[in-house]
Amino acid sequence: MSLTKHPTPEQIKRVPKAVIHDHLDGGLRPQTIIELAAEIGYTKLPTTDPVALADWFEESCSSGTLVRYLETFEHTIAVMQRREAIIRVAREAALDLARDGVVYAEIRGAPELFTAQGLTLNEVIEATTEGFKLGMADAKAEGLFIRVEQLLCALRQNEHSDEVARKVVEYRNRGVVGFDIAGPEDGFPPTIQQSAFDYLRQANAHFTIHAGEAYGLPSIWQAIQMCGAERLGHGVRIIDDIDFSGPEPKLGLLASYVRDRRIPLEMCPTSNLQTGAAKDYASHPIGVLEQLRFRVTINTDNRLMSRTSMSNEMIQSTQAFDWTFQDLQRLTVNALKSAFIPFEERLAIIEQIVKPGYAAIAAE
Repeated sequence: MSLTKHPTPEQIKRVPKAVIHDHLDGGLRPQTIIELAAEIGYTKLPTTDPVALADWFEESCSSGTLVRYLETFEHTIAVMQRREAIIRVAREAALDLARDGVVYAEIRGAPELFTAQGLTLNEVIEATTEGFKLGMADAKAEGLFIRVEQLLCALRQNEHSDEVARKVVEYRNRGVVGFDIAGPEDGFPPTIQQSAFDYLRQANAHFTIHAGEAYGLPSIWQAIQMCGAERLGHGVRIIDDIDFSGPEPKLGLLASYVRDRRIPLEMCPTSNLQTGAAKDYASHPIGVLEQLRFRVTINTDNRLMSRTSMSNEMIQSTQAFDWTFQDLQRLTVNALKSAFIPFEERLAIIEQIVKPGYAAIAAE
């Protein structure tokens, strides 16, 4: 069967992809940052050369700590305080993903970050949605298909979660499909925002939670068992609940629960290498977790900070784990099965775009 073949990097660039963990303010084009900074007189950029700026972001984010990684967002957030800037960034994000073969994307952002100069949460959300629509239209004009939806983030160290959760419900079916909390895990457990999660569950709204990235199993347990997370942002530390000392891996109670309940893991290998969650691709837990048939998905996290793309994530992981077309298709289907859009709409993308696309490219 052709899907059992190993894809070339060129073929990986063309296969249909789905990303469900991608941050809007972590995916700007370097040239866009420079131009937006010039428009508002922002002079704190380390350089105005686009290549050197891309180098600076990647190097600054490779310190091995999540805290240092998050500090780089000061610059991208600073240039995204105007409606026009948000529209441009969202538009370019949708088009850049489409050009990389992505057919479905859930892009997340924290609206509160872009209100420093007077924008309201509603204006930020609506500008983002408008940008995505324009980007989807740009992609269509280039003969590409992509569907982009928005996740609203609250920051776990702040106190806006309840308000942002209400916005998720208010803008449901108007470009917003779910909720997330992001920011530093250590010292800010997800249970701090318990009221927001209770509200979302009662409103039948979808949400994911950043957990098990920089902090360990307690973060994952709280996200699932206390807060009711449908998906785990990263979730890489679930590997700590698997015993590899014997002839066969032995799953602990939490790892078994996550696998048995098919709780999706939004894994971002390159980002995890930068923040110290893994030392290289070959040792990243995504390989063994995929073998053990967890609901693994592969994602970009922050395309600028990690200087990555969905194609790069797939290429690096394929080389590290000897994945075939079948493995990549399974991860793509996992992402779509885990998407926050209605079941029949997920199924349509899987059956009409993903499976035919993989079959055609693998048959070459």
